[in-house]
Amino acid sequence: NNPKDSFSGLWVSLRGVIASADTRASCSGLVSCPSAQKILPIHSHLLVTTSGSGADYMLWERILAREIRLYQLRHGRRLSITGSAKLLSHILDPFKGTNVDHCGPKLFYVCSDGTRLQGELFSVGSGSPYAEAVTLAREIVYRATHRDAYSGNYVDLFHITAQGYSHRDQEDLREYHRERERLYKAEC
Repeated sequence: NNPKDSFSGLWVSLRGVIASADTRASCSGLVSCPSAQKILPIHSHLLVTTSGSGADYMLWERILAREIRLYQLRHGRRLSITGSAKLLSHILDPFKGTNVDHCGPKLFYVCSDGTRLQGELFSVGSGSPYAEAVTLAREIVYRATHRDAYSGNYVDLFHITAQGYSHRDQEDLREYHRERERLYKAEC
């Protein structure tokens, strides 16, 4: 019963999809990497978030990116959100997909057992039971990593819109915690 590392928060907002994740990777109870990338761009309008084995998700990310690019070359257009999620559900273990296409923003949860669910809010990973557009994403990751030793270090924030995704710089959760403490003390 080894705990898994990771926390990802995903939801649809009025202006697109928000994706956030911590950056701590662990293995058998030890922090193996404090700055792992858990949000991976597939193309300008598609990101996937990851959990579990880094080797698995890096392999499947490359396969998915290749298959979607081949589809685009063959058909002259991007694969739809639903099509990308369906492809993902057929070829990989625990991955989550987000996208914006001509139908607007959509969010899918794709599980290793082939389950594909469409929704507006998903929270996954070992830190997700503790989670409560950009300010909320930071707060969700902060709260999850505060209670889960296998998540943490930095928060990655992405925003996917019709123009593509944008990535904010990684934010140090320790600095965010210190700022919250200063604000709390100022209120008291």
